[in-house]
Amino acid sequence: MLHYAMSRLLWLVPTLLAMALVTFLVMHATPGSPLDPVAEGANPLSPESQKALAAYYGLDKPLWQQFAIFVGKAVRGDFGFSFVYKTRTVAEILRETFPISLLLGSMALVLAVAGGLTLGILAAIHQNRGWDYVSVSLATVGVAVPNFVLAVFLIIIFSFMLPLFPTGGWDSPRDWVLPTVTLALAPMGIIARFTRASMLEVIRADFTLTARAKGLAEGPVIFKHALKNALIPVVTLLGPLFAAVGTGSFFVESIFRVPGMGRFFVLSMTGRDYPMIMAVVLTYGVFLAVMNLVVDLAYGALDPRIRY
Repeated sequence: MLHYAMSRLLWLVPTLLAMALVTFLVMHATPGSPLDPVAEGANPLSPESQKALAAYYGLDKPLWQQFAIFVGKAVRGDFGFSFVYKTRTVAEILRETFPISLLLGSMALVLAVAGGLTLGILAAIHQNRGWDYVSVSLATVGVAVPNFVLAVFLIIIFSFMLPLFPTGGWDSPRDWVLPTVTLALAPMGIIARFTRASMLEVIRADFTLTARAKGLAEGPVIFKHALKNALIPVVTLLGPLFAAVGTGSFFVESIFRVPGMGRFFVLSMTGRDYPMIMAVVLTYGVFLAVMNLVVDLAYGALDPRIRY
């Protein structure tokens, strides 16, 4: 397993280089520049000032040279200064915002896994009965309703009609409740649907029928035999889901005034903030690759037949 993990980590290097190259080329092929007066987030500048800033940021160099300089600095963790927040470095912004987005995403994923597994198991055990319809309905709502719509409803209900939680902020655990629930509902619906489908398949399998025929109670049959075998498709989802919610959500963080990384990424796109775009994309790539590796290693713990 250690050899497998090390080889996967080594493959991460060319993967990140390819991701950085594609992002770099697409970013520079997009019309406009961070020094363009019509770009959102950029101040109108004279042509002389634009040339001076282009030389200062190295934007006047050939693309291959700009990319080589970026890779050389990125290896040392230096992504340069933000083009939008000119007095702050990209690394400084990420150090301040990424832990907040990661905490919010972690709480949302824990809630999504707990709720999704519960709904999926109940739906599979009570197929075509009341609990099944309730679980499937909740999962469908979670997937179908956009998180910014859900955020507005939660604020109206739990901040105005029932003043239980603040409308936003990040100062106390009470502030974390509504953004966590908002961010967790969509992953919860996805996990519930996959859990239900996987559990239904395993419940009808021969080894489950054999366990029942031997006289085992329903609880051990479901949680000891069926659930463990049904978790592999669900665990496969957790890597991409955690990478998606753990690196920031623009709508959730903006509506609830969470000082996370999501809003900086959107502002960097509209302001053509090249260093911030590259840093956030690479951060997401590293996070996704590491989470996929963790998921692959978890397969062996769930199913002893899997070898590396």
